[in-house]
Amino acid sequence: MATIETAGIKRANGGRPLIKPALWTIGFAALLIMPFFVYPAFLVKMLCFCLFACAYNLLASTTGLLSFGHAAFFGSAAFTAGYAVKAWGVPFEVAVLVGTATGFFLGLVLGFIAVRRQGLYFAMITLALAQLVYFLAFQLPFTHADDGLSGIPRGYLLGMVDLNNNYAMYYTTLVICVIGFAITFRIIHSPFGSILRAIRDNQPRAISLGYSVDKYKIMVFALSAAMSGTAGALKAIALRLATVYDLHWATSGDVLVMTLLGGSQTLLGPVVGAVIVTSLHDYLAESGLPISVVIGTTFVLCILLFRNGIVGELKQRLKL
Repeated sequence: MATIETAGIKRANGGRPLIKPALWTIGFAALLIMPFFVYPAFLVKMLCFCLFACAYNLLASTTGLLSFGHAAFFGSAAFTAGYAVKAWGVPFEVAVLVGTATGFFLGLVLGFIAVRRQGLYFAMITLALAQLVYFLAFQLPFTHADDGLSGIPRGYLLGMVDLNNNYAMYYTTLVICVIGFAITFRIIHSPFGSILRAIRDNQPRAISLGYSVDKYKIMVFALSAAMSGTAGALKAIALRLATVYDLHWATSGDVLVMTLLGGSQTLLGPVVGAVIVTSLHDYLAESGLPISVVIGTTFVLCILLFRNGIVGELKQRLKL
């Protein structure tokens, strides 16, 4: 038991904190004052994708499994949370929980099917299942097909804070994302996370020691899907819109790029990757340049220059 719980990838920094406390303090302070300098609605969207990327990395970093279908959880939660608010009039907190539960239960179902395979087979199965969900969305009446679900009210936080105020929406989203990041940190550095890494590094040995490998994979897959659902629900309510593009394979590709670009073996890497990709999407949408080509080129260059991702490379060079 002790052997396998301490197995897995060693921390690249030799046991020191991933980021020095001073850098964490500066980063958090920047988040607090940022909405006074950048449009809050854009920052909320960015935070939602940061949480989505962290959720994706929870699966990728601990198991080494690259999912091509995480948009299924993100988009499904966006629609269910948005519909719950618009049609049933549920409070903001309940809608976010509905989105989280949608991602979790869909993750259990799809994970049960997908985790029995590894590598490219796992990636292709998740892509196929996600596309089934995508095409199903066109058949459901409340999704309104290409028009999507619009006019979703933000409502009130705890019945008191008006989330129609962009600053209130930003700080609410920030708190939820920080909680999500803390949960990810705790899972990765828990005995459960150690077992997952041991399974990733030597699955036959884990099986020989009596661990139910598939059950552990399904559990982390469902947890990752639940956090993706939280991100999707927040995005739909904050932007007052849920579209079928949230379910499209391109959205799964975006979160994969975010994770690998920032560094999948670091906690902060997916956040940095999400900031870069979301900012590029916003800038390129107004410039008229081909978004996919520019982001793809940027990704290839960063992979060639920063083989461990941007954050991973900086950690090695600065000895953080």
